[in-house]
This record gives sequence, C-alpha cells and structure tokens, in this order.
Amino acid sequence: MSILNHTLITQRYFFPFQDHVEDPFWVTCRDGVRLSCLSYRPHQHGTTLIHFHGNGEVIGDYGKPFMELLAGMGVNVLLAEFRGYSLSGGEPELGKMLEDVEDIVAAAGVPSKQILFFGRSVGSIFAVHGAYRFPECRGLILESAIADPLERILLRVQPEELGVSYQEVATQVRKYLNHQHKMASYTGPVLIMHTHNDGLVDVRHAHDLYQWAGGRHKKLEIFPHGNHNDIFHVNAQAYLAEVRDFLTSNG
Repeated sequence: MSILNHTLITQRYFFPFQDHVEDPFWVTCRDGVRLSCLSYRPHQHGTTLIHFHGNGEVIGDYGKPFMELLAGMGVNVLLAEFRGYSLSGGEPELGKMLEDVEDIVAAAGVPSKQILFFGRSVGSIFAVHGAYRFPECRGLILESAIADPLERILLRVQPEELGVSYQEVATQVRKYLNHQHKMASYTGPVLIMHTHNDGLVDVRHAHDLYQWAGGRHKKLEIFPHGNHNDIFHVNAQAYLAEVRDFLTSNG
C-alpha cells in the first residue's frame, strides 16, 4: 500500500489537528502507534457502534453528547480517532489507517457480530472496509459517503506528483479501496444517508453505494435539505429517526 501512504496524499487529503481528549480510550495499533479514541459502554451486553468521522473533524466534535445520544438508542459507542488527530500518534497515512480498523475492532472487546460500523464522509472508507473485513457485523451506516475513492484522491493529487502512472494508482486503489466489491461482499443491513445538494460528495455516490450493497435489508435516505457538512443539523429530526429505526432493528 505504499502509494496510499504517500506523503502528498496524507498532506492533501487529511487535515489533522491536536485536540484535548478527556479520558481517552487508547487503541494500540500493530505498529505501536496509539489512537486516542473515546468509548462509552452503558449497556453491558449491547452492540458496539464504531464511528469514523470526516477528514476535517476530530472525535471532540462529537464527544459525550453524541455518544449519549446513540447510547439512548440502545448501543455502546466507540468514537474511532485517526492517526495524527487529537492525541493520536503517527501520521494519517491512508493505507495504514485501513489496517487500523482491525485493531480498533479488536480493542472494542466484543465479538465482531456485535459490532456496527458508522462512517461519515471520508470515515465511510473505514466503515465500508470494516463491514467487508467483518461481514458478520451487525450493520453498516454511511453518511455523506464516498463510492469512488479514486475519484476523490485524484481531485487533490495527480499520479505524476506521486512518481507513478495513472494505472499504478488505479491498480492500488482497486486492490484496497474497491467499494463496489466491498459493498457487494457485505450482505448485512445497510443505511445510507445523503443530501440531494451535497456540494462536496455528489449524491450519485449514495446511489452507487446503495446499488452495490449486497444484502436485501438496505435503505437509502436522500434528504432534500442541507449540504455535506450540515446534513445532521438541518435534518436532525428525520436523521435521528432513521438512525433510531436502524439501530432498533439491528442494534
């Protein structure tokens, strides 16, 4: 995954910043890097929802209020932090971050069949990967998600800047970030939420992800109002109703 870990992808695709984390839940990755996550487990034997945020956010943007909100719907919550974000070590190298998903699941301390993945924006890359690597998981929620990672990478980095050809980049992305294959391989429940007017990740990404999802229990909710970064705030009541219904059925 050397191309995916290239410095230019790290610099142009991720926007890490330091942020204080009260009582972090530390996840130690296979290479020794520690991730400063947050965990809230009020339900002794409940499903654990693992949430991956966007590339311009940190877990502190969600924090205890968000965890309590989800916990009120019957699930435990683990807010996954990225390398280089908040108090986490390392740099946000895309290939290594994919590998971190398995370490985060292991740290959750519950069987993978009790895990539910939730990914927002860039975080969808890791949620989709989680459902692919752990197809027995309880469910997958995607918000403002990405169907075509290659398209997103090439918006900010050109192959010649990486010292490789377009075909080499495409091959690497197809090998590790093939969302069509990953979604088709996962046959569990899926909820996909997007806004019709998303100006950063076009709504066609949501339609593609929905079409590719391999299971029968899948739902696509396209909100008529809001944009990429205010989808929750503009549609809070309907958004929470969709999540609650999904967690009630699958949490």
